[in-house]
Amino acid sequence: MARDRSSHRVTILLATIFIHLLGVSITLLVLYWLVNFREGFAFTSHVKFKIFNLHPLLMILGFIIFFGEALITYKAIPGTRHALKLIHLLFHLVALVTGALGTYAVFKYHNELDIPHMYTLHSWIGLSTLCLFGFQLLLGFLVFLFPGAKLATRASIAPWHILFGLVIFAMVILSAETGLIEKFIFQKLKHGQEAFVVNFIGLLILLFGTFVGLVVALPLRRK
Repeated sequence: MARDRSSHRVTILLATIFIHLLGVSITLLVLYWLVNFREGFAFTSHVKFKIFNLHPLLMILGFIIFFGEALITYKAIPGTRHALKLIHLLFHLVALVTGALGTYAVFKYHNELDIPHMYTLHSWIGLSTLCLFGFQLLLGFLVFLFPGAKLATRASIAPWHILFGLVIFAMVILSAETGLIEKFIFQKLKHGQEAFVVNFIGLLILLFGTFVGLVVALPLRRK
């Protein structure tokens, strides 16, 4: 048993390092894509694509990178239970605010160009994910932090909280992948450099999600 726990610790450590390398790589590649090929980003601009470009940037940073960090908090960061709860909550709050701003950006872009809202599968999955994320965050705050349910209640809810957190994260990954596919098709990308960059971002996001799931799934008992 001790050998198994040690093996899990090493696996979690290596996976956590890889997750952070992936997070940095995804962020830099998305910035490179949007600045080099899509004219950058802004909340207000006569170049309307700059407003839209905030959507993939903020959604990937918030709902993938920060959400992923929130999920691995208890495995990747040493600290007291209470401190880890606060860090876990902080990452979720950053993810929610960033995701909400990213959603606002795409609605603003559609409004300014008079484009219909919510007509693609990506938009349906994305908005559903945002709503479920907010509900999960509120429920987790009330049950596990303030005012906090009884210990037995928290113990019975915790596995479901973890499961639904992973389900919502899987929806985030699915939403990102469908969004990249949608962008690929709308921009009629084929074999150029931008097409390669967009596809590679999608692959890195898939790897990021896989390794976050691995870290969460591996058992690790803190002393």
